[in-house]
Amino acid sequence: LQDFRLEFGHHQGRTSSVWHGGTATIAQSPGDEVWGIVWKMNTCNLSSLDKQEGVEDGIYVPIEVNVHTQAGKVLTCRSYQMKDYVPGAPSPPYKKVICMGAKQNGLPTDYQEKLEAIETNNYAGPVPIMQEIEASIKAEKINSA
Repeated sequence: LQDFRLEFGHHQGRTSSVWHGGTATIAQSPGDEVWGIVWKMNTCNLSSLDKQEGVEDGIYVPIEVNVHTQAGKVLTCRSYQMKDYVPGAPSPPYKKVICMGAKQNGLPTDYQEKLEAIETNNYAGPVPIMQEIEASIKAEKINSA
C-alpha cells in the first residue's frame, strides 16, 4: 500500500481492553508504504468483517485503497482506518502477532525488520486472546505433523 504508513493508537484515547495497548491503523503519508496480505472474500461477508474491525462501534471506518502487488497489478481493496485516535504504542503481544503474521506470509525481510523495531508499551500482564492464538498455533502444528 503506497503513500501510507502503519501507526498505532488508542481510539478516543482509550487503551484496547483486549490488547492492552495501541492497535494498528494506517495513515496517509506520501512516500511511505505498508506491506500486508490481500484476502479475497465474498461481499456477503463484509458486514461480519466490519463488525470484527469495530465499524459498528465507531472505532474504525472502512476505506478503499489501491494496493500494488509484487506482480505489478493494482487491486482496489478494503482497509480500515481508526477514527479519533491518540497515538500509542502497542503491547508486546500485539506487536508479536503482527510480526508473526508478516513472517508467516513472507513479507519482505526489511519490512519485517521494521516491524520488529516497533517500540512497545512494555505491558506485562495477561492477554487472553494471545494465549488463544498461541494454543491454536500449537494445535495446528500438532495436526500437521
